[in-house]
Amino acid sequence: MSTVAWITARGLFGRRRFLLLLPLPVLLVVLAGLSQGMGVEPSDWGQPVVVGLGLAVVLPVVALIVGTGVLGAEIDDGTVVHVLTTPLPRWQIVLPKLAVAAGVTAATVAAPLFVAGLLADSVRLGLALAVAASAGALAYSALFVAASLLTRRPVLLGLVYVLIWEGLLSNVLAGSRVFSIQHYVIALADRLAPTELLHTTISMPLAAVMTALVSVGFTLLAIDRLRAFSVAGETS
Repeated sequence: MSTVAWITARGLFGRRRFLLLLPLPVLLVVLAGLSQGMGVEPSDWGQPVVVGLGLAVVLPVVALIVGTGVLGAEIDDGTVVHVLTTPLPRWQIVLPKLAVAAGVTAATVAAPLFVAGLLADSVRLGLALAVAASAGALAYSALFVAASLLTRRPVLLGLVYVLIWEGLLSNVLAGSRVFSIQHYVIALADRLAPTELLHTTISMPLAAVMTALVSVGFTLLAIDRLRAFSVAGETS
C-alpha cells in the first residue's frame, strides 16, 4: 500500500495539474492580508473571504483537482492498466490513493485557512478552520475519487455538485444543506470556535455523522467500481 501511495504522490506532483492547486490558496491569504492591512473590519471581510472563498471555493476546487487526478488521470492516459494487473486487492489500491488525495488537499488548504481565520478572528478560529477543512478534505476526496470511476467527466460532475448544489441550492433551500459537505465543514468549525462569521443550520452531531458517512460510503463505492474495471479500463 505504501508503494501505491508513493507512486500516486509522485505522479500527482509530477503533473502540471498540481500547479493549479497554488493560485486559489495564495489568493485567499492575499485577500485576507490586504483586508486586514487596509483596516477593513473583520466583520466586513471575514465571511466573504473565509467562507465565500475559502470554504466554498478553495477547499472543494482543490479537492476536485486532486481527487479526480489520483485515479482519473491514470484512466485517461491508460496507465491504470499497470495498476489493475497487480495482484493487490482493489481496496489496497483505492485507500492509498484516497489517503494521498485527502492529505494533499488538507495540506494545501488548511494552512491558508488558518492564516485567514487568524487574521479574521483568532488562533482558535484558524485552528478550527484547519481541522474542519481537513475533515472536509477527506469527504470531498472520497466523493471525487468515486466520481472519477463513475464517469468519464468527473470534473464536470464535481463542478455541478460544487457550483449548483452547494453554491446555489444549499443557499436557497435550507433542507439541501444536509447533503452539503461545505456546510458540514462550517458546522464543525463553528463548534470548535463559535463565531459570528460562520452560519449554518446544520448541527455539529449531524455534520460529524454525515462527514463520516460520505467518506466511508463513497470510498466503498470507489472500491466496488474499481473491481468492475477490466484490464482494458472499460467498465462492465
